[in-house]
Amino acid sequence: MKKILLLSLVALASCKNSTELKTGVWRATIQTTGGDLPFGLDIQKEGDGYTVLALNGDEKLTMDKAFVKDDSLHIPMEIFDAEIVAKIEGEQMTGYWKKMRSNFTFVQSAFKAEFGKTYRFAETSETPKAALSAKYEVLFLSADKQDSTESVGLFETNGSQVKGSFLTTTGDYRYLAGDIIGDSLKLSCFDGTHVYLFKAKIEGDKITGGGFWSAPSGFESWTGFKNDSAKLPDATKLTYLKEGYKTVDFSFANTDNKKVSLKDDAYKGKVVVIQIMGSWCPNCMDESRFLAPWYKKNKERGVEIIGLSYEKSADTSFAFPKIKKMKERFGIDYEVLLAGTNNKDDASKTLPMLNRVIGFPTTIFIDKQGQVREIHTGFSGPGTGHYYDEFLNDFNRLIDKLLAEKS
Repeated sequence: MKKILLLSLVALASCKNSTELKTGVWRATIQTTGGDLPFGLDIQKEGDGYTVLALNGDEKLTMDKAFVKDDSLHIPMEIFDAEIVAKIEGEQMTGYWKKMRSNFTFVQSAFKAEFGKTYRFAETSETPKAALSAKYEVLFLSADKQDSTESVGLFETNGSQVKGSFLTTTGDYRYLAGDIIGDSLKLSCFDGTHVYLFKAKIEGDKITGGGFWSAPSGFESWTGFKNDSAKLPDATKLTYLKEGYKTVDFSFANTDNKKVSLKDDAYKGKVVVIQIMGSWCPNCMDESRFLAPWYKKNKERGVEIIGLSYEKSADTSFAFPKIKKMKERFGIDYEVLLAGTNNKDDASKTLPMLNRVIGFPTTIFIDKQGQVREIHTGFSGPGTGHYYDEFLNDFNRLIDKLLAEKS
């Protein structure tokens, strides 16, 4: 009997050890058609669960609270309808990353992680055979070569290590991190919904043969030319009011199912910022991370913000919890209304006074008279360095100007 009891205790201890999750930094990869996409995970114990940070260059992005069930780690990312589930095997984990698309189908890719590894692509640093410049004029081309996107590539190198981003008219590619290996550039990003892998050759002032993979199977080719003067079209000229209009007009419901309009007394005689956004949108997330604390500091000056959220579904039972989760996560005190679905054509129909909704986010500035004074398409987030600083300066300068005007 004692022997049976001892064997049982050993078996229980063995079972416990096999699912024990090591805390610290893990090097994770997600499989794409372009190869493994690496990123970092910092996992720490918290109460009955775990805090998990996704590591991309300078960014440490908090995931939802993770937990161990049976022999696997579950990392939910509810705001993006995504999750990682991985079997714990000592200092290794294997499993999958899964994400729900806008059409409510799922994509899935293989996931692996190794404890204690901190490198991105190259385990050992070697002097690069090619030099990467700070700014490039970049062109992305769809796999069928029917669509192209002009961009500005921004890079900062430290030895063989690289961090940076790509600017586009509808937003940036957030925090990218990687390495120069020989004459090859490799960059990646994982934030729960952006699962991006970039590869290319550096040839003098050119970047050639570039591939851009978005998990699990998206692909675009890209090339770059060194251009210290590279810039995008004016972000304040892309979205505008149609002829005959001076303001925007809407009436959408908040998560209490109460209709909110610019005509409400709460907004009369005030400067109002309209944030066209969605809880699923990482660039909107970056903008919300700025706007939420800014509003708390400045609302007493006579300024208000209204978020117009375009979700994967206009069904309130689906969309309202997403909006509530987003408001809670970023500490948003201003109204966020369910305005429609995240299809750009459908979104444009909800605001027919605009020429079109080009991208999420789009920010509309309204003066004390209720008239639109500026519309800014896209958002250059903190991963873009001084472009982010320029946006903040321009934002505050415009708000100060509008507040100084008489009612």
